[in-house]
Amino acid sequence: MKKVIFIVQLVLFVSCTGKKEIPDLNPNIVVIMADDLGYGGISCYGNTTVYTPNLDLLAAEGIKFTDFHSNGAVCSPTRAALMTGKYQQRTGVGGVITAKSHREVGLNLNETTIAEEFKKHNYNCGMFGKWHLGYSKAYNPTLQGFDEYTGFVSGNIDYHAHIDQEGYLDWWKGNKIENEEGYSTDLITEYGVKFIQENNPKKTGKPFFLYIPHEAPHGPYQRRIDKILRKVGNAGTATVPKDSISSIYKEMVEVMDEGIGKIMQVLKETAQYENTIVFFLSDNGANHYGNNGGLRGYKGGVYEGGSRVPAIISYPNKIKKGMLNKQTVLTMDILPTLLDFIDQKPSSAYIDGISLKDNLVHQTNLPSRDVFFAFGNKSFIRSGAWKLVRIKSENGDKIELYNLSYDIQETNDVSSDNPDLLNKLIDKLKIWEKEVKEGIKVVSE
Repeated sequence: MKKVIFIVQLVLFVSCTGKKEIPDLNPNIVVIMADDLGYGGISCYGNTTVYTPNLDLLAAEGIKFTDFHSNGAVCSPTRAALMTGKYQQRTGVGGVITAKSHREVGLNLNETTIAEEFKKHNYNCGMFGKWHLGYSKAYNPTLQGFDEYTGFVSGNIDYHAHIDQEGYLDWWKGNKIENEEGYSTDLITEYGVKFIQENNPKKTGKPFFLYIPHEAPHGPYQRRIDKILRKVGNAGTATVPKDSISSIYKEMVEVMDEGIGKIMQVLKETAQYENTIVFFLSDNGANHYGNNGGLRGYKGGVYEGGSRVPAIISYPNKIKKGMLNKQTVLTMDILPTLLDFIDQKPSSAYIDGISLKDNLVHQTNLPSRDVFFAFGNKSFIRSGAWKLVRIKSENGDKIELYNLSYDIQETNDVSSDNPDLLNKLIDKLKIWEKEVKEGIKVVSE
């Protein structure tokens, strides 16, 4: 009789709930990357001329980084570091993969991407937006661990016509070019929202990894209402009046923020917000149309304005809200950090990034390490507050030394006052250059 009662109760429970209970799952992960957004590009980083309430709220409900650096000062290198957790020089992407000259190269196919890592741990993986790690189908995101992909593979496209700088149509669905109507920022958001709805773990029984690399606020500078600036078969972009760019740029950032708000809203509507890690960052600093928060230099440069970028992480189940993080962090640290949150390690033999999990959850300091940066003839090493800058030229190397603890604007070169430290840092930079070139693990004191 007791057995019969138990079976009846079980049937009633299942019929009332309409579903089986799903065991606790690993957190969902959403990585959102802005393009060319400077350190002072959003209001929670001090910008009083732009309205970004959704990013401000994300920062208020999570952690805002004040010393976060893109691995590169331009697009492709930073994305290679994000995908692999390594210095980009190891992955075959030391510079920009251009639409004009690099249509047959891309991220080394032997690398294990962040999406491939999470696929191994039962995640559904989607990407919508800018790839910029290879133009040909061989490098397509769907062959790099992503189950779904819609977006563009070049450095930038006409926001309306979806044409790259060289006149190629560049809007992909999976591994096929298939154009559609829409403003690229809005399309990227719409696909992200749809992916979350369709891959709700309550339906699939699996967590999801979603990568949303926006085009905004990278040029060409276009609002939702603006005309097409490019045509298929014609290289180049129609001119936009310079006196209108600042207002267009502002709107482009605000439309991106609006879309991020929709992503956060659908996470809440699907009851996934509390169990989702959201990581927002920029791929490098802004050009002279953007705002680098008073830092020296711009995109493509070796000074702080080129690499120090806004970055925010939110994870309500684990991370205290409303905190500032002053640790020195790079893009390559994201992969090991996210894997650590699901108690896993990268499958690659070695990576250069380190996990921030303990720091984020318990506010412990990161282990001491030197970090390096190189692009073209420019490079630097950060060792604590010290930053050595080297710019190569035919007339010899230009070496500068700054202490960022009191000179974040890099206005006071103190190299002549610290000859021993200068030589030590130069030697470390040379060793690192040799190691990443030869594929050896970098070891810092």
